Amino acid sequence: MLNLGVLVNTVAVILGSLLGAPIGARLSEHYKDTLFISIGAITILLGVKMGISANDFLIVLGSLAIGGLIGEWLKIEENITQFANRFSRKNESDFATGFVFATVLFTIGPMTILGCIDAGLTGNNQLLYVKSTMDGISSVILASVYGKSILASSIGVYVIEGSLVAFSSLLHFLTLPTYIHDFTAVGGAILIMIAIKLLKIREIKAGNFLPALALVPLLDLIKTLF
Repeated sequence: MLNLGVLVNTVAVILGSLLGAPIGARLSEHYKDTLFISIGAITILLGVKMGISANDFLIVLGSLAIGGLIGEWLKIEENITQFANRFSRKNESDFATGFVFATVLFTIGPMTILGCIDAGLTGNNQLLYVKSTMDGISSVILASVYGKSILASSIGVYVIEGSLVAFSSLLHFLTLPTYIHDFTAVGGAILIMIAIKLLKIREIKAGNFLPALALVPLLDLIKTLF
């Protein structure tokens, strides 16, 4: 069953992207570079803030290492780029970066997990409405730099948040500090990777580390058993 909070969040990202893309089309590369630096700097701050919440950095490291290897094997970043070939003819590399960046930013973190599980278990969408406002504003800025890739990320928002709401009764354990902090920290680490690429420090295929997000709850669970 469709949840109103998820729908509102998805529409907020779509509307923000549609507003931001025309702005970006009018900006010169000089101004876009300034936006890239600004977004990169704030992304580092956000990633560090999310990262220091980790309960066990060894779990975070293990999730990133194993998840990164799986992502390399599955060629996740390359597949996103191939998707970009159909969706956008402008700059496929920027498309992949923008898509992964926006998807992680909009769907990873305590507000997403708590909001979706609360919506699924109690029908209370308040947190998702607050998040929708924040994501809508962010998508305007991101779409002015990345264009259609931010619009495409609305698919990820809908699928991930919809799944969390649908399976909220089974995923309630994710709200426990043992799980949510390490999960958020892995998301923060991926954001820092994206920031490094944004600031042109090093080319990193951050999309290949997405499997780490699925691994971290599993590793935390295994740790609790021992």
